[in-house]
Amino acid sequence: MSDSLIIIPTYNEKENIEKIIRQIFSLEKSFHILVVDDGSPDGTSIIVKKLQNEFSEKLHIQERTQKLGLGSAYIHGFRWALNRTYQFIFEMDADFSHNPNDLIRLYDANTTQGGDLSIGSRYVKGVNIVNWPMTRLLMSFFASKYVKLITGMPIHDSTAGFKCYKREVLQTINLNKIQFVGYAFQIEMKFKAWKYGFNIIEVPVIFTDRTEGASKMSSGIFMEAVLGVMQMKLKSIVRSWKR
Repeated sequence: MSDSLIIIPTYNEKENIEKIIRQIFSLEKSFHILVVDDGSPDGTSIIVKKLQNEFSEKLHIQERTQKLGLGSAYIHGFRWALNRTYQFIFEMDADFSHNPNDLIRLYDANTTQGGDLSIGSRYVKGVNIVNWPMTRLLMSFFASKYVKLITGMPIHDSTAGFKCYKREVLQTINLNKIQFVGYAFQIEMKFKAWKYGFNIIEVPVIFTDRTEGASKMSSGIFMEAVLGVMQMKLKSIVRSWKR
């Protein structure tokens, strides 16, 4: 039994899913994987279920009937993990934008460096992104600057989706009250962890844009984040006044 679960949300990732699973299982540390598939019409879940014959004890899948959003998929995975004995719960994309080799570095940040939440950060040491269009890179970079300015969080990459939580963090955050399901979900989870006083460590990583499959980013997802940050900050101020 591993102490670590990697949650991978999927929607139409047939080009990547088997390769990412095999690479994770080739690492020297033992990880378990939970794929949360939102009814991919391309057969992503079929590939995962076939691989379960080979990795029966450590590969799991939860199938949902429709596309319900990234945040919803992760919360589904968090609850699944908390109903079991996993002590470290990871978020990771299926498309190799997150390097599987960095999983061990995130794990080490929580187990040997005192972290409660470790973040694979693109911006903690310069800008470490490969193959993104300049417009998207600037949008992401300045979004993190904007979040830092508005919220006061001392985090360089607030929109990062490559993370490792200690179990205690997810047990403390009320998952029923997470408001956002898109880009802003990543910000909201970090904001709540920071507000609860958990130690957050940014681990520098190189983010590489996907080479296969289609990106799920959209202008609507980005706008949710922009407006959501203001809502989160205002709510935290109101709660402070009520005390």
